Amino acid sequence: MESNKQGSSDSFWARIRRPSTKYSVLTLAAVFFGIGMLFLGGFNAAMDVVGTLEFCGTTCHEMRDTVYKEYMQNIHYKNRTGVRAICTDCHVPRPWFQKVWRKGTAGLDVLVGKATGVVDTPEKFEAKRMEMASIEWKRMTASRSIECRACHDFDAMDPKRQKPAARQKHDAARQEGKHCIECHKGIAHKLPKEYKGDSEEEE
Repeated sequence: MESNKQGSSDSFWARIRRPSTKYSVLTLAAVFFGIGMLFLGGFNAAMDVVGTLEFCGTTCHEMRDTVYKEYMQNIHYKNRTGVRAICTDCHVPRPWFQKVWRKGTAGLDVLVGKATGVVDTPEKFEAKRMEMASIEWKRMTASRSIECRACHDFDAMDPKRQKPAARQKHDAARQEGKHCIECHKGIAHKLPKEYKGDSEEEE
């Protein structure tokens, strides 16, 4: 019986490796290219759907009842310029491979959290806020705030339009090689009650 299974397996792989007698290499390459493009297109379309503000903010009540409400009162949601940064702008890098990795790992975390009910009430969320914020701050520190810098750049800033305190701090940060999250914790979401460090609000 074992030898029959081995034989059928060998026969299958032999058929797979055998050159096609019906189709040219160009035809086969075009078919596989088309399948690959359809897969990538579908994958990117799915990534776009799960990256919308509506999906991030309203799909899970854990987000809707906590950080989403905070975000809607924040300058990233509504401001004098009309430029809106949504969840993925801050939490997902723009380079494709980094984006796929981040969405995959974050999605897995959300599914595990959903299944275990670790933050399924506002009280549980508050109890875990410092831990979750620390993980996010650490990730953004490792990337030198790459998500923030996709929109905010020292070279694009007009110091004359900034308040004197903000201008002074930005000048110092630039000279010291600092990046956004080192000073701007608590911008989009409220700081955990356990947080003891310094944080600058929007200037």
